Amino acid sequence: MVKNYESVIIINASLEEEQIETIISKIVENLKTNGGEIVEIDKWGRKRLAYPIQKSKSGYYLLLRYDAPAELISKFERTLRLDENIIRYITILLDKKALQYYDELKTKQAEQPDEKSEQEETEPVTEQNDSKE
Repeated sequence: MVKNYESVIIINASLEEEQIETIISKIVENLKTNGGEIVEIDKWGRKRLAYPIQKSKSGYYLLLRYDAPAELISKFERTLRLDENIIRYITILLDKKALQYYDELKTKQAEQPDEKSEQEETEPVTEQNDSKE
């Protein structure tokens, strides 16, 4: 039975962008080859950690939302555990409320860009000059 999962993965931030991208592509490829289907990839980028993990003060955050069979998760987490460049990870099973929230969020985001662009066009940009002559 296929279930909906979400994983947050922290990758070593001292790596180059290209190396991080190859790690992300390996993770995605691993999920796809083992029967998972990627729903969303959200790259949060480099962020400072709340506390040092493995002597690292910052990490590259990656959020994956995917559909996968339950047997895949143990294999997937094992590959994450064995990769030296992955500092930390967590995988959770999404319930109906979480899925409903993400659906609502997608519909709001689909509507918002249109409204924003209209507001930017109609609002005049004013410049204030406080210099005394």
